[in-house]
Amino acid sequence: MTLIEENETLPFDVLRVSGSPNMRELMDVWIPEFQRRQPDVHFALDLQGTSTAQFTLQADTADLALSARQSSTYEEYGIIRRSQFMSKEIPVAIGSHAAIGKSAALAVYVHEDNPIAGLSLPELDGIFGDQRSGGWGGRIAWVEGSARGPEGNIRRWGELGLTGAWADAAIVPYTPPALHPGGVSFFQRRVMGGADTVNPRTREYPDAGDLVSALADDRFGIGYASLGYARPGVRAVPLSDGGPFVPLTQQTVADLSYPLTRFGYIYVAPDTVVGDAAPMSGSLLAFMRFALSPEGQALIGSTDYHPLPPEVAAEQYGALTHPGELIGTES
Repeated sequence: MTLIEENETLPFDVLRVSGSPNMRELMDVWIPEFQRRQPDVHFALDLQGTSTAQFTLQADTADLALSARQSSTYEEYGIIRRSQFMSKEIPVAIGSHAAIGKSAALAVYVHEDNPIAGLSLPELDGIFGDQRSGGWGGRIAWVEGSARGPEGNIRRWGELGLTGAWADAAIVPYTPPALHPGGVSFFQRRVMGGADTVNPRTREYPDAGDLVSALADDRFGIGYASLGYARPGVRAVPLSDGGPFVPLTQQTVADLSYPLTRFGYIYVAPDTVVGDAAPMSGSLLAFMRFALSPEGQALIGSTDYHPLPPEVAAEQYGALTHPGELIGTES
């Protein structure tokens, strides 16, 4: 298939869109402007949730899938069985700094009485994680380099420099429930090397609001949720990824300096009927080019999301025509 020229007028086509309804606001700003340029390209949206994204691509009932998070290892298996290629992962926007459900950055909360000034990502791993033989460091790659022993565990607040009544107090982690087999959360990937071994004192809460409310009653607790769940009795701790502590603000999320900033993604999985890698269709490629263009990124400013930094958008734009990634080629 010959790739379209960027200013070429496209013939009639319908792009089928599945996945996250929370990302619909991005499509709502992109589609009208794209159709002003390409009036014969239409869109059929069936947004049943991020959990449907990979499965609709596998079943070939969608051309692009909106995902409020990275896909899990388990979710990738259907595409792999079909073609031995992974779906193409394209970050298209930075998540919100506080809006619940909009790929929001994660705040790390402690009780309002806790005097801790800030925490590094390795310290968070020590608090929430446990010894392990490795982790899911790539999309489907088991990485033994993520292994660590029990000496990396942090179980008491005194190990983080707190004194007095805090010194011998056991740290109590509050987290969402563990995901299904093969599922690794953003926090596990970013902080714990993709591992699913956790502090045995961990208390799990399916509802993030309940988690933060319980944490407000536990002087020695620590947990994570989006900033939209903040309430009296807790405070968000500045975080460090090797540099100074950075608070969670709209600006630090927009400039990617806050370590637990997240993205919104679009996944595509073009292949041939015999499972070989294939380029995107002309209309799909044109839409993705528009979404990542300066014009498309500028439209994100009217949503709860943030535009990608220009260099990140340019990198993703340039990679759109790269072939799919074969199993076993992850770095």
